[in-house]
Amino acid sequence: MIITIVGGGSTFTPGIVKSIALREKDLEATEVRLFDIDEERQNKVAVVVDYILKELNSNIKLTVTTDKETAYKDASFIFAQMRVGKYAMREMDEKIPLKHGCVGQETCGCGGLAYGLRTIFPMMEVIDDVEKYAAKDHWILNYSNPAAVVSEACRVLRPNARIINICDMPIAILEMIGKCLGDVDYLKMDYKYFGLNHFGWFTEITYEGRDIIKEVREYLNEVGTLMPRQYVEAMKKNPFKEGERHASQSWIKVWNNMKTMMDLFPDYLPNTYLQYYLLSKDVVEHSDAEWTRANEVMMSREKNLFEGVDHYLKTGEITKDAFYHGAHGNFIADLAVSIKNDLKQKFIVIEPNNGNIPNIDDDVMVELPALMGKNGAEVIKIDAIPTFHKGLMEQQVASEKLLVEGAIEGSYAKVLQSFAMNKTVPSALIAKDILDDMIEANKEFWPELK
Repeated sequence: MIITIVGGGSTFTPGIVKSIALREKDLEATEVRLFDIDEERQNKVAVVVDYILKELNSNIKLTVTTDKETAYKDASFIFAQMRVGKYAMREMDEKIPLKHGCVGQETCGCGGLAYGLRTIFPMMEVIDDVEKYAAKDHWILNYSNPAAVVSEACRVLRPNARIINICDMPIAILEMIGKCLGDVDYLKMDYKYFGLNHFGWFTEITYEGRDIIKEVREYLNEVGTLMPRQYVEAMKKNPFKEGERHASQSWIKVWNNMKTMMDLFPDYLPNTYLQYYLLSKDVVEHSDAEWTRANEVMMSREKNLFEGVDHYLKTGEITKDAFYHGAHGNFIADLAVSIKNDLKQKFIVIEPNNGNIPNIDDDVMVELPALMGKNGAEVIKIDAIPTFHKGLMEQQVASEKLLVEGAIEGSYAKVLQSFAMNKTVPSALIAKDILDDMIEANKEFWPELK
């Protein structure tokens, strides 16, 4: 059982490998391969990965490569987590829209669309290479962002690919809820959820007969944020501490905005990313166009990992800040376990609608709970959704579909329509200004637009 991690130089790689190693028997994992085009970066990350495997007394073989055939040969699972352009381009994705008074975020708004244009064709290359070299019954489990755009491109360009597009944010929300309520194990929660990637709602969350959404409303009214009290205090003292992925300085406002969104629309619990669409003016006003989340990550998680590697190589000591382990790594590893062993466990995944939401078009890539087994996703159908949520989803889908069409056709007009259609952009003239700046910034990565 070979598992290949595409984007082996990611700061998330050590945590993912730890999650794999902790499930070594369930996965029957014999080898983990790290594959990246940035050899120097990946080799540094591999130092931490090697340490983790030894610390856990794992029998898993570690292979580190920049060669496609070596990476994919006979692999059963491919965990994809590419970041095309790395954090330097994420910084542009965030800062260019903010310069024009619009949301600057790596997966939402114009930043997400820009990131999508960089990722579409590299993702198709991964699919083709995996198809050429990997085991015939392989599965690609794709974390590569922006997942909504990537999954739509896969649907259009590689409809027969053995790929499951996923996102851990809904599970991370459940994990944060569990920490806020204190006595709730998020892994034992049951839930109903619908939407698009980074654009969805929990309609029901229960735990041992308890209505968790009701308890969240009460907690928000009391505390004012969906973060545990101790996290907020810790962030005030050390804003660059990255011990918890979703508990750093830039996330405080995100979790505060959960209360605002639930005050406005109390029926469902929103995905945190909906703040960028529903509260875009407020988000921009509270953003610093000179210091965005990209800068924060580079000065915390990135800095911690690579300084930790240097420290380990000099002293033989490794710090816990050198890697992240939690819902992100556990989610993808647990999904692989469910698929491999045909467990039919429930996960939230991104799949073609095909009637699963009856009043949404079949060709929309929706995010819904599904039972995951050896043949992939058995999506759990739901009833028709309300007009408000349907309208929001359809506007977002139109923006994403236009972007994919524009990428394939090399059409400036369609990409402009995509930017103008996005709810985070108040004017087509602003959309054009942002797009023109993005074209200049992405010359090395985007297809030519005419």
